[in-house]
Amino acid sequence: MSSPRVAARSHRPLEVTLLASVFVVAACGLVYELAAGALASYLLGDSVLQFSTVIGCYLFAMGVGSWLSRFFERQLPAHFLRIELLVALAGGALPALLFLANAYVPGTFRFLLYTLVAVVGILVGLEIPLVMRILKREVVLKDLVSQVLTFDYLGALAVSVAFPLLLVPQLGLIRTGLAFGLMNAAVALWTLWVFRHELRHLGAHAWACMLTVGVLAGGFALADRITTLAEDKFYHERIVMAASSPYQRIVVTDGRTGHKLYLNGNLQFAERDEYRYHEALVHPAMSAFGAPRKVAVLGGGDGMAVREILKYPSVESVTLVELDPNMTRLFAEDAAMARLNGGSLRSPKLTIVNTDAFQWLQEGDDTFDVVIVDFPDPTNFSIGKLYTNTFYSLLAQRLAASGYAVIQTTSPLVARQSFWTVATTIESVGLRATPYHVNVPSFGEWGYIIASRRPWHLPARLPAGLRYLDTATLPLLFNFPVDMARLPADVNRLSNQVLVTTYEREWGRVQP
Repeated sequence: MSSPRVAARSHRPLEVTLLASVFVVAACGLVYELAAGALASYLLGDSVLQFSTVIGCYLFAMGVGSWLSRFFERQLPAHFLRIELLVALAGGALPALLFLANAYVPGTFRFLLYTLVAVVGILVGLEIPLVMRILKREVVLKDLVSQVLTFDYLGALAVSVAFPLLLVPQLGLIRTGLAFGLMNAAVALWTLWVFRHELRHLGAHAWACMLTVGVLAGGFALADRITTLAEDKFYHERIVMAASSPYQRIVVTDGRTGHKLYLNGNLQFAERDEYRYHEALVHPAMSAFGAPRKVAVLGGGDGMAVREILKYPSVESVTLVELDPNMTRLFAEDAAMARLNGGSLRSPKLTIVNTDAFQWLQEGDDTFDVVIVDFPDPTNFSIGKLYTNTFYSLLAQRLAASGYAVIQTTSPLVARQSFWTVATTIESVGLRATPYHVNVPSFGEWGYIIASRRPWHLPARLPAGLRYLDTATLPLLFNFPVDMARLPADVNRLSNQVLVTTYEREWGRVQP
């Protein structure tokens, strides 16, 4: 009879491969959870709310799955194999199904999101208890728990780092889901081979594995076609460029009215009237300063604001602070996009800094004559921090004593309370707030606020060749009718971010 030590050694390869499967299972489960949260925040806004509810639903469903595992008593490898195949199909297809649902049946997106999260969560909750019970044959209990949990956490760590830095930028959400679905299917195939002598209906299990791998591999090969189908339907125009970065989904379309840029499904500019938006954003502050020499642009990676700034011969340097290098690369290198911004991102006067604007303000000490703040609207808390009193306090420190900062500030008509919340927040740090608005057909009535220590004054002249603004129309921008007049508003602080909830409430009223 062999000794226990020899017997333990003979089982070592099976133990190692089972623990490796725990690593893969944990990695796959977290990918599906992150993909659901990312898609929800892309398409529904308010990333904190979406990730919180998705994670909560997923963890609850895992608890349900763990509880249900008690009812699986016999043929544990067979049950584990079937569950792996179901996880592979449901989790792997999750991003593709949600993309298609949002494009073709948008009213079902939220229901399908939480249904898929619950299904995947229950299945993932079943996996680990079954693996532990299979491993129990080979490992003593105290080692079993520590080893399984160690590999489970290591798998989660690996994916949490790789998902934003490698997987989404390189594969995109749809291919990432399908790739990890194939990894779940690989675990099922391994289970089929290792426990082939225990499995009943071995042929049926083998066919199920092959079909699952075939479906997922086919989906992986057709991922670009699936994305195109979904996005063409959603955007209603020909997509000429689409890319995913760690920060956002970038889509450029081309239609009868020219190019349009969308970030996470939200329109950022339309070629036919972007000049109205950018002329109004830049020239009231630049012309009022007189002869600005040092200018900074926060956001605005499309280069349109820089294009307008370079119309001033006095400008010696422009610093563009844009978080996403994919944005600045696209609008500097793509011929069609560079044409729109007049090649501004290749100007020798320009320095591009790809970093978080909040961090950049904190770390530097140089000051600027004019700062153009062109961030997306505060649809979530990560953007909302760029509209807080803390941010404006940092901005004030980087503004020359006689300088002007201008902030794009959503629609004072649709989101009236949000607009005046920004004005109140600017004033709370000791700056003057001078609000104005312009009509941009693609957006409707749109607002801006000039922040400064000295009063803003109407400039006597503007650069030649503007398509919209002139000295006669400029004063009209500062007149607010009754339905856009000032309202009492709270200060937007990092600790509360009232602006994000106010913005979601006001824009939610006009969503279809």
